[in-house]
Amino acid sequence: MRAPLNLATKPIESHRRFLVGTGLSICIAAVAFLVLGWHVYTIRAAAKEVRERTQQIRQESAKAEAQQQELQRYFAQKNIASIHDRAAFINSVIMVRSFNWTQMFMDLERILPPGARVINIEPTQVAGHVEVKLTFATTNDEVKLQFMHALQTSRQFSDLEEIREGEPTSSGNPSGDRRVVQIKVFYSGT
Repeated sequence: MRAPLNLATKPIESHRRFLVGTGLSICIAAVAFLVLGWHVYTIRAAAKEVRERTQQIRQESAKAEAQQQELQRYFAQKNIASIHDRAAFINSVIMVRSFNWTQMFMDLERILPPGARVINIEPTQVAGHVEVKLTFATTNDEVKLQFMHALQTSRQFSDLEEIREGEPTSSGNPSGDRRVVQIKVFYSGT
């Protein structure tokens, strides 16, 4: 019968678990390195595209700005500026003449409550919109509030602003008006 005896002064140690663990760790680290490397590569490629697009936009912006400055210099010439002023004047005349009074009166008639009457209407062109100064008289404060609420909720009138309110003059007031109100409102006419 044979008995296993180890006569060595140090017993044999197996490093197999350490080597397997180390090898597995190296494989996991290599896979993680490849994944992170691929991620960095794609981010750098995307950043390169963004930088190229940004550069292209900057070049287009500079080109457009140069064209704008060239046009401003052209329109700043004295003879061109006088033509521009004349065209603006003619356009304002056309806009004033194209104001649809009938449509505005129909819109006012639709929202004007009983007990209110329009005294004065002054339309003016302001930045491409028709601004109407409207002076109206009412028999009481409730009618005034009804009319102003109807103007605010109307699609045709917007940006209501009260300018002044007062009592009518004593002479020539047969209708029994108690309040005279002047407002400013934008009229769209659609």
